[in-house]
Amino acid sequence: MPVQNAEIAAMFDQAAELLEIKGDNPFRIRAYRRAARTIESLPTSASAMLGSGEELSELPGVGEDLAGKIADIVKKGKFTLLEKLKREMPGGLAKLLEIPGMGPKRVRLLFDELGVSSLDDLRRAAKAGRLQELRGFGPKMEHSILDALAKPKTATGRFKLPVAEAEAKALLDWLARGKLCKRLVAAGSFRRRQETVGDLDILATAEAGPAVGDRLAAYENTAQVLAHGPTRTTVRLRSGLQVDLRVVADESYGAALMYFTGSKAHNIALRNLANARGWKLNEYGLFDGDRRIAGVSEEEIYKKLRLAFVPPELREDRGEVELAEKKALPELVSLSDIRGDLHVHSDWTDGVASIEEMAIAAQARGYAYLALTDHSRRVTVAHGLTPERLMRQIGEIDDLNAKLQGITLLKGVEVDILADGGLDLPDKILERLDIVVASVHYKFDLPRDAQTERVLRAMENPHVSIIGHPTGRLIGERDAYDINMEQILRAARARGCVMEINAAPDRLDLNDVHAHMAKMIGVKVAISTDAHSVFGLDCMRFGVDQARRGWLERDDVINTRPLSTLMETLQRRSRPGRRAKPRSGGSGS
Repeated sequence: MPVQNAEIAAMFDQAAELLEIKGDNPFRIRAYRRAARTIESLPTSASAMLGSGEELSELPGVGEDLAGKIADIVKKGKFTLLEKLKREMPGGLAKLLEIPGMGPKRVRLLFDELGVSSLDDLRRAAKAGRLQELRGFGPKMEHSILDALAKPKTATGRFKLPVAEAEAKALLDWLARGKLCKRLVAAGSFRRRQETVGDLDILATAEAGPAVGDRLAAYENTAQVLAHGPTRTTVRLRSGLQVDLRVVADESYGAALMYFTGSKAHNIALRNLANARGWKLNEYGLFDGDRRIAGVSEEEIYKKLRLAFVPPELREDRGEVELAEKKALPELVSLSDIRGDLHVHSDWTDGVASIEEMAIAAQARGYAYLALTDHSRRVTVAHGLTPERLMRQIGEIDDLNAKLQGITLLKGVEVDILADGGLDLPDKILERLDIVVASVHYKFDLPRDAQTERVLRAMENPHVSIIGHPTGRLIGERDAYDINMEQILRAARARGCVMEINAAPDRLDLNDVHAHMAKMIGVKVAISTDAHSVFGLDCMRFGVDQARRGWLERDDVINTRPLSTLMETLQRRSRPGRRAKPRSGGSGS
């Protein structure tokens, strides 16, 4: 059975964590992590690439050795090295990594200093107050660990959007190849582009409903058939994702698509509107008594209800129905509006591609500009830039701008916001840059007031253009740090600072609610990928999805603007001698 890219990336990441606990070669550990980032961002499955004879060793950060391991995983469905590392780990040491905040370094420290090698060991040590003896723990961390250990382990049953997208694409391709369906679409939270998906709702029209269900049951990634009837089939895929297939009549397709797209709250609002007119709305259509008056398409139903068409991303009953009645819905930003990416990394730090490779890939996507924002020096695991190395990188970017045609590279950095709100690089370096993305990468557990003040102080620095991934969350792995977002956004508006929607699918930060809050307060947003490979640039679509869910329009997003206008936005105060010049021939320049 085909192995998904997300599964391969997860195996590589887990192997890297176990190797770090063992104290293995840092370069080897970094190689697995870099390869994981490349694999998870591939637009095509590694299985399909191998099947068509493509050389995985030519992918950035992979090489022959790791390409061979990927091929072995695809062939066997498991990672031999990972299984070996698990066997070699003392006791249940690997299980400690499942506790929030327990990275490899902390696990190794616990084992070396306190002999902790299992969850029970950890519980006993925490209850005895022994964790406070160790550097980097403290009372708050000890309390958090005890809380996590006290909670029963339950699976959320939700899948990150790109994982669900890969599953949906492969499954829809399989069903389409059967040539049984007239129309075929994925609905539900997937169509609304929520950041995580609980299950996959597939809607189809076909003359032979049972045959479509038979084909779903025969899909190579189907692990279990939960129900199988004439018009509905439910299966669980090998990944654990549940799929509900419904086959409907042509005349009910629009009504069913609306119903199964949701959200439930949006559907209830529409049903109430229909009821107020003496009609009935359900998954079969819009009815006046027994007569169907609409249902073939969603557009037909919205029009009959005297509403403007509501894009799926807005269907959360957050005021969209009232605005649709007034024909005053926002004209949402689209992927085609994006003219450049303002937060990417290269192989100068923890990226896997050169600056020139990133530039060429950005240009191939139609971008007029690309900002290189490698990490600052404090992020030692990423080989962050010292002032001296950053100056050398500035020189390389200048040389490339003289060479490249049709795209402008912006000189930038992702600078760490220190615990006291200061920045990780001196102003005399930052003033040489076109763009400064300031981000929090450590001390996520500061109290709310302290964390808020930390970011507010960073925004006081006139060189800071954008606040990167503003809540620090990693979806399903790390909660957002405690911060007063309304206070941050009001300060950002007053200081001319831009907030980021980080399009990396693990982050999607700002979330949709905070993005909408930014719009209401009047804060501009940058949608950036935080790409660490050329394939990572394709994650822009997930950031645009998030922006659309936050009601953002083109004018709300700074990287929809031509370069000349963008630079005026970024330069909050005069910074002589560093303005980037637009280059001829770039789209949107």
